Parts: sequence; C-alpha cells; structure tokens
Amino acid sequence: MFSAIESLGIACDGRLHQLNSFENRVYQVWSEDSEQYVVKFYRPGRWSDAAILEEHLFTLDLAGDEIPVVPPLSFSERTLHHFEGHRFAVFMKRGGRAPELDREGTLEWMGRFLGRIHAVGAAGIYQARPALDIQSFGVASRRFLVDGSWLPEELRSAWISVADQALDAVGSAYQRAGDVQLLRLHGDCHAGNVLWTDDGPHFVDFDDSRSGPAIQDLWMLLSGDEADARKQLAALLRGYETFREFDDRELHLIEALRTLRLLHYSAWIARRWQDPAFPVAFPWFGTVRYWQDRILELREQIAKMQESPLRPAWA
Repeated sequence: MFSAIESLGIACDGRLHQLNSFENRVYQVWSEDSEQYVVKFYRPGRWSDAAILEEHLFTLDLAGDEIPVVPPLSFSERTLHHFEGHRFAVFMKRGGRAPELDREGTLEWMGRFLGRIHAVGAAGIYQARPALDIQSFGVASRRFLVDGSWLPEELRSAWISVADQALDAVGSAYQRAGDVQLLRLHGDCHAGNVLWTDDGPHFVDFDDSRSGPAIQDLWMLLSGDEADARKQLAALLRGYETFREFDDRELHLIEALRTLRLLHYSAWIARRWQDPAFPVAFPWFGTVRYWQDRILELREQIAKMQESPLRPAWA
C-alpha cells in the first residue's frame, strides 16, 4: 500500500490508519513532511475508470467554483492512479465534526451549498455513471435478492408480494412528480458525509454520485416526526433557493426514494457477502428477524407513499 502511494512521489512516514468504509478500502496516511492524506483504493469491478473520472471531474468543477468539497489530488495531471492491478486516488485530509442538523441555521447553510452544488451539477450530464432510478435501485435489487435465494423460505412469498406493491407505489409517486430534471448529485448526502467547521460544511465522499432528482440530496438530512421534518425541509429550501429554484413536484419522490434506498441496501449487502468484512459487520443479515423487519418497513413505506407528500413548514 505504501509502495502505491510513494509511486506518486509522496514519502510516507509509516503511520497508517484505516478509515470506516465498506465499499472501498480507505486509509489515512502521513507523509514525512507531516502532511495528512486520505487514500482510496477502489473496489474492483464496481465503477469503470471512466465513471470514476467523471466523479473526479465533477468534484474538481465544484472546487473550482469555491464550493467546499474535497477533490482528488492530481499527480502528473492524473487523479486516478494504477499500481499492481489496483486503482486509487489521493485526497487531502480534512477535519470537522458532524453538522448539528437540529439547528435551522445549520440546515439553511447546508441548503445554500447544496443549491450551489446542484447548479454546477445541472450544467453537465454523466455519460458513464448510471442514474438513480426505479430500475437500477428497485427492480434490479428485487431481482437479485429473489434470484439469489437470500430470502427465508417461510417469508419468501410475503417479501416478494410487499416488494412488488412497494415498487408499484414508487412508480405511482414518480408519475405524480412528472418529468423532473435529472442532474449530477452527491447521491449519498447524509450527515456522515458532511464535515462541519466554523467556516461551515464541506462535503466528502462523492463515490455514490449519480444522476437523479435534486430532492435525493435533501431528504436524507430530514429526521424526527413530521412536524420536525417539515421545519427542517423549510430551512433547507430557504437556503437552497438562494442559488437555485427547487421544483416542488419532487416532494412526491421523498418516500419513493427512501423506499428504493431500502431495497438497494439489502441487495448491496447481499452483493458484497463474499467480502469477509460484510458477514462480520452485518451478522444479522439473512436471519428471519431481519426479513420480518424489512417486510414491516416496506409496508410502512407503502402507506406513506399513499399519503400527501411532505411539505415545508414556511415560517
């Protein structure tokens, strides 16, 4: 691992700390001149080189517009590097704490930067990276779980039935939303991928960046009961619309996107099960209790998608 990093001309001092990441192998390293770097070794077969480079270019465009992201460093005019069959990228280490998402001022600040990210994201389109859509996150996930015999036999029919109902409800939500714009997104914008400092947020880990509706980068920042979520959404949109108009039709997609994420999450664990880290981290996966909980979860989502969409509580 040090040999790969030092092939770029970085002299490591021998210190190494593995960071929490299941999809890739990510390490913090120190150089002899006391610089700190984060080095990401990409999981083989997940993204093509072209798809990785599209993500790199997006974050470089954002950084060029002085939006606080952490883009890959360039060595010999390249951001994606190869060493003995491994692909990797190097980033500067950035510190910070979790954002206080229970504060309206924090959410407005986040909204302003998300509006700026989306303004840049809407100016181009991904060619190599897929869209976040019903087929890839929903239908393909259902098919993988069913065809791979991951479901306990006694719950198989029940899960398939509720998954099909959920996908029908997702399709109806998309129909209600209509033809919304797809743009380049962060794609996985939860609190764990935002580091907060006294100067505000900076956004990290664009590894799941895809094309999709703008609301995808907003809904994961909402929490609590409906009243709390409505206030949080209003704060986010106050900041967001300082830089970019938000299409209210996308509110129909909040619970639909949450449902797709739930289906995709189960399929993601199953797809990675041969990785030794996954059975250790998710020992409950595949148990009867796990799938009982997923059936209940999907039933709850079906009910939510049949309700009126969440609306911001404007002050």
